[in-house]
Amino acid sequence: MKILMINGSPHKNGNTAIAFEQMKKIFDAEDNIETEILHIGNQGIRGCIACRTCSKTGKCVFDDIVNETADKFKEADGLVVGTPVYYGSANATLIAFLDRLFFSTSFDKTMKVGTAVCTARRGGITATFDELNKYFTISGMPIASGQYWNGVHGREIGDANQDAEGLQQMRTVARNMIFLMKSIQLGKEKFGLPQKENFIATNFVR
Repeated sequence: MKILMINGSPHKNGNTAIAFEQMKKIFDAEDNIETEILHIGNQGIRGCIACRTCSKTGKCVFDDIVNETADKFKEADGLVVGTPVYYGSANATLIAFLDRLFFSTSFDKTMKVGTAVCTARRGGITATFDELNKYFTISGMPIASGQYWNGVHGREIGDANQDAEGLQQMRTVARNMIFLMKSIQLGKEKFGLPQKENFIATNFVR
């Protein structure tokens, strides 16, 4: 099984990375799990322009890290998305990345396990956590939960190392994610994926 971790912080070795390290230690302890971390938070990623080119070509019109990530996402069984909190929201670079990644990829994401990780000095984690979880729920992706909202606290780089409860939460959600991925794998082998109906799209204005 494969887990793709997306670090949306501009600081490659910041507090989001510290949270990821706790999770990766748990993932790496499993023999059959391969983990890859992509650091995208310091890149110049523009937002979606609603050109819908991806519906014709199968990839985003802007050929950057989003298209490079698409195949990795397709092969992944689990996706971890991490970000610092800015004004009660995720890093705008990460949101631009996720908007384009999810919209431009047409492959079935059903039952890929997703989880979000947020870092903040103090507040805003829960709002950002909700924001990121929407990418999973709109795509039929189960969300791995932990023992609290997934986050660590710290203002300066390295402060998260002092958040014992937050670090424990990262290890807990990592273990829960592994359990959920294994359970889904067994379920797919025995029962297959849930039956899907043809999508019905309705508009509020005709």
